[in-house]
Amino acid sequence: MKVLHTADWHIGQLFYEYDRTYEHEQFLQWLIQTLQTEQIELLLISGDVFDISNPSAASTRLFYHFLNQATRLIPDLQIIITAGNHDSPTRLEAPRPLLESSNIHIVGTIEKDQSGQINFDKISIPIFDKRRQIVAWCLAVPYLRAGDYPVSERDENGHSTAQTYTQGVVQFYKQALNYILSRKTKDQSIIALGHLHAAQAEITDMDNSERAIMGGIECIPLNAFSADLCYVALGHIHKAQKLGGKEHIRYSGSPIPLSFSEQHYKHQLITFELDKTGIADVHSIEIPISVPLLSVPKKHQPLPIVLKELELLPEKQKENPTEYPPYLEVRILLDEPRPGLRHQIDNALVTKDIRLAKIDVRYPAKTAEAGAQTLLEENLSVLGPQEIFERAYQHLYQNTPPASLVQLFQQTVREVNQKKEA
Repeated sequence: MKVLHTADWHIGQLFYEYDRTYEHEQFLQWLIQTLQTEQIELLLISGDVFDISNPSAASTRLFYHFLNQATRLIPDLQIIITAGNHDSPTRLEAPRPLLESSNIHIVGTIEKDQSGQINFDKISIPIFDKRRQIVAWCLAVPYLRAGDYPVSERDENGHSTAQTYTQGVVQFYKQALNYILSRKTKDQSIIALGHLHAAQAEITDMDNSERAIMGGIECIPLNAFSADLCYVALGHIHKAQKLGGKEHIRYSGSPIPLSFSEQHYKHQLITFELDKTGIADVHSIEIPISVPLLSVPKKHQPLPIVLKELELLPEKQKENPTEYPPYLEVRILLDEPRPGLRHQIDNALVTKDIRLAKIDVRYPAKTAEAGAQTLLEENLSVLGPQEIFERAYQHLYQNTPPASLVQLFQQTVREVNQKKEA
């Protein structure tokens, strides 16, 4: 059986207010062709199908149109989908009873009975071959929220002990695996899905969407995934990678760049062969990018240099204009805030075949001075408002505030004091 692993589609994303429906349409059409050419029998989607928990009607229609096309063109295709942290668990799995008749399984929520016992049967999905024989099992775990995992463990004296999020997730996978092990036969493999931040995952410092939630305490160790799992299909981190040097524990990555920090990622999906003994022939397939992302210049530069580089961008074509031109991030190095900067950049791009998405302004790196202290290290109660303002400005821009700005600040302080006295 041939399996395809993908994740983090983020359908409906607005990229600096630009709609990305076209890009997702192109990806999904390419994916359907790939499912056919690669003769895929099982499709795994590991969370974050949508970008927001309440996707638009157009985004929802695009997703279900894909499911309809895929199952119509590949009648024996099985699809297993789990919810990510961006998805609404209940909304995503609402049509679950209807879709299961088409071999589509969606798991959004973790169900518990009145005693708090987890319904592991819901997330234990049998995988069938063409003869409708069970050849493997899928542990379809969605993004786990507080309360989804076992609440506590028992110590050696039988007393319950509090668990951290990480301990709860590890315990969840352990109990879920034990449930499937009690049902499977010796010749049936087990694969698992997860939407989480795993230890040793490589992320970019610039991409907030990849950051571990709650300051990193949700980082899940790799030993959460038992050796009994022949493949672990992960989502949440947008950079495709295998973890801990293990071929079978992987993030597929996002199919399109979701931020400028992702423009140099290799966007891909993973395929592998699944049989009674495990997996084989694991390899990636690169996804074509329909709309590129550009950063000009490559490194932040002073405004005059930036404007010269913008002049080199291609001009709009009067005949056959580009319908979806590239997104542009302009990188500028300034000594102080510059009013009217956006207007100046817009004017420089009027004739260019580009869509301005972001102006990223940086200031010279702060130089350490002997004995210098930051505002946070000082007792603010002994400083006056103007001194705090001037030091904050210095900290941000590595320069003293201009006299005109100081005058405006002083005027603001006087007006605030007058209102207090009144």
